[in-house]
Amino acid sequence: MAEHALQTPLNDADILKLRAGDVVRLTGTIYTARDAAHKRLCDLLDKGEPLPFDLQGSVIYYVGPSPAPPGRPIGAAGPTTSYRMDTYAPRLHALGCKASVGKGKRGDAVKQALADHKAVYFGATGGAGALLSKCITAAKVIAFDDLGPEAIRELTVVDFPLLVINDCLGGELYVQPDRAAAGLE
Repeated sequence: MAEHALQTPLNDADILKLRAGDVVRLTGTIYTARDAAHKRLCDLLDKGEPLPFDLQGSVIYYVGPSPAPPGRPIGAAGPTTSYRMDTYAPRLHALGCKASVGKGKRGDAVKQALADHKAVYFGATGGAGALLSKCITAAKVIAFDDLGPEAIRELTVVDFPLLVINDCLGGELYVQPDRAAAGLE
């Protein structure tokens, strides 16, 4: 396992060096979206309308943050379960999204899209939303305000801690063998 400091937007070179289990400290702009927002993004694409952010090199964080306390840009911002976005994720990866962030396993279509489009799935620590929010220095709603916590937000993150769960070469952290038990260490 390696450690990487990455800056958004991400590119193929960034993605190709990542392996399942690697630690990433991400800095830059990322976007929030959950299932209702993903459906609306795909509806916009179906209508040929522009999206509220550029997908090229983008990172989408599956989160519905709590309200911001006084003096902070955002409240607790922990990941939500990712499989609810599996219907939409392959299409967004095909259009340039380089990474998603959430928790839990991804389906086979998403894993194939990661391989086909040189993208990656990051895991953020569930239950650590208050700690993760300390890495978010700015947040603003940019689309679908009527969705409340699930509106699309543009976040500025600094050293946002992530694990590579699925890399673009088919590696998956959740199915890594127990090296010690297998006598490999």
